Formats: sequence, C-alpha cells, structure tokens
Amino acid sequence: MNPQAKLVFIASLLLGSTITISSNHWIMAWTGLEINTLAILPLISKSHHPRAIEAATKYFLTQAAASALVLFSSMTNAWHTGQWDITQLTHPMSCLILTSAIAMKLGLVPFHFWFPEVLQGSPLTTGLILSTAMKLPPLTLLFMTSHSLNPTLLVILAILSTALGGWMGLNQTQTRKILAFSSISHLGWMAIIITYNPKLTLLNFYLYALMTATVFMTLNSMKVLKLSTLMTAWTKAPSLSAILLLTLLSLAGLPPMTGFLPKWLIIQELTKQDMAPTATIISLLSLLGLFFYLRLAYCATITLPPHTTNHIKQWHINKPTNPLIAILASLSITLLPIAPMILTII
Repeated sequence: MNPQAKLVFIASLLLGSTITISSNHWIMAWTGLEINTLAILPLISKSHHPRAIEAATKYFLTQAAASALVLFSSMTNAWHTGQWDITQLTHPMSCLILTSAIAMKLGLVPFHFWFPEVLQGSPLTTGLILSTAMKLPPLTLLFMTSHSLNPTLLVILAILSTALGGWMGLNQTQTRKILAFSSISHLGWMAIIITYNPKLTLLNFYLYALMTATVFMTLNSMKVLKLSTLMTAWTKAPSLSAILLLTLLSLAGLPPMTGFLPKWLIIQELTKQDMAPTATIISLLSLLGLFFYLRLAYCATITLPPHTTNHIKQWHINKPTNPLIAILASLSITLLPIAPMILTII
C-alpha cells in the first residue's frame, strides 16, 4: 500500500476515535464511528485477496447496521426526552437498542459471527487494530451510558460471550481465529462489570490491549498464521517464542502475571455486589480459554509433538526485532506487583 495512503487511513482512524471518545452529542459520536469504519476498510482489503475483500464486506455491513442502530437509539431517546446528550440516555427502549448496537460493534455474543471471519481475512497488523483500537470508541459509549443500561442483559451477554469465546476457540488451528475468540471471551469480562464499576472495564481493556498487542506483534515478527507454522518457529527465534509463552499465560490470566490483575479485581467487585454465583460461573468458563492458550504456548515453545508429520525446521535468524515487543512483553508480564497503586488510581 502507498505510504501516503496508509498515513491518511491511520490519521483518519485516530481522528474518528478521538471524535467519538471526546464527543458529548450523539450525532458527533456516530460521525466518529463512521469515520473509523471507512478508514479501516482499505487496511482490511489491502491484499486484494478474495478472502480479504470478503472480510471487508462483512465488516462494512455489520458496522453499518450497528451504526444505524446507534443513531436510531439516540433519535428514540431524543424523541421521548428531548436530550441529545450521551450521558442522558434514559429511555428503556433506547438503552436496549444501544446495548444491542454496541454488542454488534464489539462482537459480543450473539452478534459475534462477523469478528473471527473478519480477523481471519485481515493481515496481522490490521487484526491488531481491529482487536484493540477499534474496540475503544464503542466501549467509551458504553462507559458513558453505563449508569442507565440494563445490568441483567449485560451479565447474560457477558456470560454467553465468555462461554462461547472459550468453547469455539478449542478446535481452531488458525492463530488469528484463536485470538478472535480470545477477544470475545475478554469482552465478556469487560461487559459483566461495566454497570457496577465502569473504571474496571477500562482497566481490563487497557491491559487486554497491552497483552494482545504483544502477541500480535510477536506472531507478525515470526510470520506465524497457523499452529503448524508456530510449531517450527521456535528454531527461528527462540527468545521470541519464550516471550510469546509468558505473554500467552498472562493473557490466560494465570496469577503471577499481569493478566490475573483485571480478573482478580472483577471477581472481587462482583463478590461485593452479592454476585458470587456469577463470579464463580465466569471464572469457571475462563478455564476453557486457558486450555487453548496453553495449547498455543505448548506449540510455541515445547518443540514438536511426537505424533506430527515431519516438518522442515526453519533457519535460526538473527534479524533484529522490534524493541517495542520487549517493552510491551515486560508490561504484559510484570504489572501485578503494582496492583495496590493501580487500585488507588481507579
């Protein structure tokens, strides 16, 4: 892709996200979402492969429908209350439609079908943008309207997302699809707490974005798109494979690492809200995700399983990797000790 064109699209993404995050009026928020959608489409379809064109078409149709629902929700609220302010969304029907629209934009169950397909048809760098930066504007809208949303509906969507994200990731061999279902599962953790403690949702999102960026950039450096390639990548870049192992365990939420921090705080907050059964259910469902993270980690580092066919080992190369990976990986693994400081901030 032409560097100037890429610069325009990235600048448009930043502009769209900034407009949505900083807006107070529904029309401005909707405008930012539309700019975002139009800016990411060329990045998805830049390879001109039929799969990429299909992914861009699916993404456009889904996001257009969700944006129309956002506009319809805000118009219904304005019709009944006379308010266009985002924080003044009070009409029950508007709240219900908005929850559906944001669930569609984020890829929450049952509006999740587009997300794995779109991620599978996109390059790894675009997949990183789709999994992290493109989720922030819709989450911001949820954050600003969290006081008037239906908590029962969000808890149901969250539990379904965590269950299905873990369950569907079990039989995948494509790394991008595995990361897509991982994203759906993490979105379940974010959605379950947003009506009770919205700041925890944002903390969860920031840490998830940090860990996902590390995984995507590592896979992109090793040119890995499926598990069979990942099995032989350890000969090419052993240190990167070790970093990938630790980051995947952190993404799974194992205690000594950063990924355990948001899960711990969310379970603690749910218990304070007298929702111990819900906390137990979502904790058990996250074990499904742990299984495929462990499988990814196993394939990344513990040589070849004995029952596979012979693979050609790849050359060990000393090509310099992006120093940003080292910084992100360190943050993805070692932030748990500063949990008390993070708690005082939020």
